[in-house]
Amino acid sequence: MSVTYEEILGLFREVAEAQKETERKFQDTDRKLNQLEKLFTSQWGKLMESLIEGDLVALLRDRGILIADTTMRLKGKCPDGGNYEFDIIAHNGAEVVVVEVKTTLRPQDVKNFIERLNQLKGWIPRYAQNQIYGAMAWLTADAGAEQMLEKRGLFSIRATGNSASIQNPTEFIPHQW
Repeated sequence: MSVTYEEILGLFREVAEAQKETERKFQDTDRKLNQLEKLFTSQWGKLMESLIEGDLVALLRDRGILIADTTMRLKGKCPDGGNYEFDIIAHNGAEVVVVEVKTTLRPQDVKNFIERLNQLKGWIPRYAQNQIYGAMAWLTADAGAEQMLEKRGLFSIRATGNSASIQNPTEFIPHQW
């Protein structure tokens, strides 16, 4: 059986078309996986925030901050046109505890959060006269991040199983913003 040049070209065209279809399917699969990853990350974050928020009032009351209620995912516009979002804000009229929730706490997360706390009273004028405290809640911590929280005057809240606990010693005095 002899194969003609045209038949070989036809086979190459078929292979090229099949490769294009395979590439299109790979791209579609990648897009779907990215969507699922974003959905999972978003839902995981909401779950972590809910776990922390459920224990937060009691944890802070144990530390002498008599919280009345909490607000989840407070969002708004910065004066410079950017956006802000805070995971949990616990307040009682005079004191405000701003909580950033992380699955894995990293030193850069601590630095970024402090920068945002430094801007908070300008971004949210209704809290300008309040005593502001910062807290970071986390499941696991990278090298030095947990110690960095206390050194910077932030409450360290560790998610432990089905609850949370403040990791700072009872004599810890948080920084006020």
